[in-house]
Amino acid sequence: MLVVCAVVFAALGAAVFFLNRAGAQKKEDLTPTQSSMTTSSSTDSKTSPSKDTDLRKKLTPEQYRVTQMCGTEPPFNNAYWNNHQPGIYVDVVTGEPLFTSLDKFDSGSGWPSFTKPIAKDYVKENTDTSHGMDRTEVKSRSGNSHLGHVFDDGPGPTGLRYCINSASLRFIPVEKLKEEGYGQFLPLFSAAEKK
Repeated sequence: MLVVCAVVFAALGAAVFFLNRAGAQKKEDLTPTQSSMTTSSSTDSKTSPSKDTDLRKKLTPEQYRVTQMCGTEPPFNNAYWNNHQPGIYVDVVTGEPLFTSLDKFDSGSGWPSFTKPIAKDYVKENTDTSHGMDRTEVKSRSGNSHLGHVFDDGPGPTGLRYCINSASLRFIPVEKLKEEGYGQFLPLFSAAEKK
């Protein structure tokens, strides 16, 4: 009986550890409220009323909540967590390139996870202490869209896990890169094929 209790206790401890590391959300994350970010950058993107109206027309309610209100979509119930097609992921608001399928991996978290952005300059990071956790928020550089969070528990070579909301992304398959104006990224995939 003591062994069974020890195993159950260890399993519960491991589950709590995993959920904390995965940036698991509390139920209040699922309501469209403002996040309590601690850096000024979360408030430095005051959206004009006309821009906000345009964004609400362009984006789905979920995309708006995630990108503009620092929301989090449910794990395992989003567009790209299990996408294995080659291509790039761009900011759903601005179209700026953010990540490639070449750096995507299955983290088991239920969100798309990447080892690095397509270029470090395309994303910015902010301290986020909302929901009782210390995390590093990831935003798109030009659009200032909330993308997700980065953690230091990823695979090599970076050791990072960019845990990103599908709602903040639009996927462009490699065969449509040139057609959609992202032809400059085709060499990344040609080089990967030669390896």
